[in-house]
Amino acid sequence: MRTAEQLKLAGTVIRYNLKIIFAGRFLYFLLAAWLFFLLIIGLMLFSEGNADVTDIYDTLIFPGILIMFYPIVYNIQNDKDARMLEIIFGLPDYRYKVYLLRFIITLLLLVTLMLMMAFFAWFAVVRIPVFNMVLQLMVPLLFLSCLTFLFTTILRNGNGAAVVMVIIGLVFFILNEPLAKSKWNLFLNPYNIPTEMNLTIWMNVVHQNRLIMMIGSIIALLWGLIGLQRREKFV
Repeated sequence: MRTAEQLKLAGTVIRYNLKIIFAGRFLYFLLAAWLFFLLIIGLMLFSEGNADVTDIYDTLIFPGILIMFYPIVYNIQNDKDARMLEIIFGLPDYRYKVYLLRFIITLLLLVTLMLMMAFFAWFAVVRIPVFNMVLQLMVPLLFLSCLTFLFTTILRNGNGAAVVMVIIGLVFFILNEPLAKSKWNLFLNPYNIPTEMNLTIWMNVVHQNRLIMMIGSIIALLWGLIGLQRREKFV
């Protein structure tokens, strides 16, 4: 197959999977993410205090969670409801390519939207390091995405995986204050430097936090892909 034909085929496959990702309720999650983001930005603009880079990070992480949530939680569930699982799982090793491709497309879409929001915040509120901030945001978002993908393969049900992830999110949200300076804090804000802590020590905490989540992301993703081997539990 010639290069032009391969590129055309790849484009067709990506467009097809984008239609699947945007199917269902994803547009509602996307709309909710933008409305939340614009609402908080609007409040920052009209508030008396001056927003800083710490506030922008906290503002961006929740829309990021909303954007990644639906297409990953209901990735397998939507195929099951559409009676596509028999076809996908009927081809040897094809399921890995399908779900891994959709996972990658979802992450690329997430990065793009995070960049758009970060640039908008840079223009409208305060000058922030856009690319570095998106990079920092993608570490916890990648971890949550991989963990969500893992639970969808374990529970085989989108609603069940959604409930588990909401519970995990609430637990870490409740523990956010006690774990504010800990490397185990899922929502650790690297820009919120404690005044009583040495900068070198804080950078070490942030580095360990990001490393833990990156390792956890790899383990969760591989575990989820391995779980796809057991065809009979899905179909």
